[in-house]
Amino acid sequence: MPIMIASSAMQKMAHPEGELATARAASAAGTIMALSTLATSSIEEVASTGPGIRFFQLYVMKDRSIVTQLVERAEKAGFKAIVLTVDTPRVGRREADIKNRFILPQHLTLENFEGLDLGMLNRTDSPILVDRSLNWKDVKWLQTITKLPILLKGVLTAEDENYLICSERIMALEEIVKDVERRIPVFLDGGVRRGTDVFKALALGASGVFIGRPVVFSLAVHGEAGVRKVLQMLRDEFELTMALSGCRTVEEITRNHVMLDTKTPRISPNL
Repeated sequence: MPIMIASSAMQKMAHPEGELATARAASAAGTIMALSTLATSSIEEVASTGPGIRFFQLYVMKDRSIVTQLVERAEKAGFKAIVLTVDTPRVGRREADIKNRFILPQHLTLENFEGLDLGMLNRTDSPILVDRSLNWKDVKWLQTITKLPILLKGVLTAEDENYLICSERIMALEEIVKDVERRIPVFLDGGVRRGTDVFKALALGASGVFIGRPVVFSLAVHGEAGVRKVLQMLRDEFELTMALSGCRTVEEITRNHVMLDTKTPRISPNL
């Protein structure tokens, strides 16, 4: 199904099984999971949960040897793509984290960095290790160290169309899809809460969507079973929207199936 699981860090804060439970649920649903670099389960642990298609989310760090090691481990573990985050040269002001004095609990670690001396990585300012000078040369470099497809996460403008793979906002989606002329797939990541949201995204040209918070919330409530349930709920809502729109297959979903309200930033299924 075109509903996949986005990379979300530190999932063992939500449930003791964390990313392992999410991986099993994704496999059971027949969909793709993206594993965060800042996961509390390692690449190898997630791979050991059984069959399933998995992507690895990556930051380009100042120490390129760490990047190379992570990519090589992901390839060896059978991951099928690298999801490169390109919109985090600096982290936004997370006022809730500041207010709550958030740090990773002492009983948890970022397992992909086990054994490496990375100092402040376990704190909320972990992207301090991310290379803020990231540019297209780094993307080209990444292509030289892996044969895996590279998806760019965080593109919000058609100006990046030469390398575009991934988008985060539905209001930018249609502009980007038109600009790349379907030469490459475009995915919507963020803000998807209902099956109707999935339908809208596909109608505007997305090849699929990634969901984050619904997975983490359901993981916190009921572990693997919770993630399975939220994936099934989204699938059912999406299929119902298709049926009510007269679409027998995903390929039959077109731009004519949604209306854009030009007065307010709202998109509705054309039922």
